[in-house]
Amino acid sequence: MRVLVGYATAQGSTRATAEQIGDRLRRHGLDVEVRDLDGGVSIGGADAVVLGSAVHGRRWLPGARAFVAANAPELAAVPLWLFSVGMGRALRRPFRVLLRAQADLVVAEFTDRLSFRDHRAFSGVVRDDDLSATGRLLLRLMCRGAGDHRDPGAVDEWADGIARVLTSLPRVRDRSAAG
Repeated sequence: MRVLVGYATAQGSTRATAEQIGDRLRRHGLDVEVRDLDGGVSIGGADAVVLGSAVHGRRWLPGARAFVAANAPELAAVPLWLFSVGMGRALRRPFRVLLRAQADLVVAEFTDRLSFRDHRAFSGVVRDDDLSATGRLLLRLMCRGAGDHRDPGAVDEWADGIARVLTSLPRVRDRSAAG
């Protein structure tokens, strides 16, 4: 089964998360391609899709949103999972609770066009030098600090769940032979 793991990244955390998901799916025998969503990518005959984006201002990045808009009919025809990468674990407790309550708002703009099996929010890397002066001030107020806040175990567990679903589905015929 061919799986596209597509991502839109700002600083690289989402790329790393997408690559980890791709590696984990490959361990289950799936044929996986991990691609950046910027630059006119299509689903390219994938039998299933996992899409992810960094979250800025409670929204996916423009490249990811454009990909969804351009490929909505194709995405509606395959099993689809979504993930977001943001500051979750970096946030202080009151803000983490608020973030969990609002996680689904990030992908709410897609619910009228897409049917997805799950959306998961993961934490990324927060670097002081990637932020403006205002961003650094907000970081000090809202977060536990800069650093790598990823949880590889949570990503692996989620990817393993996707793999269990995909490997239990009937094999899809080779589309190139269906001609």
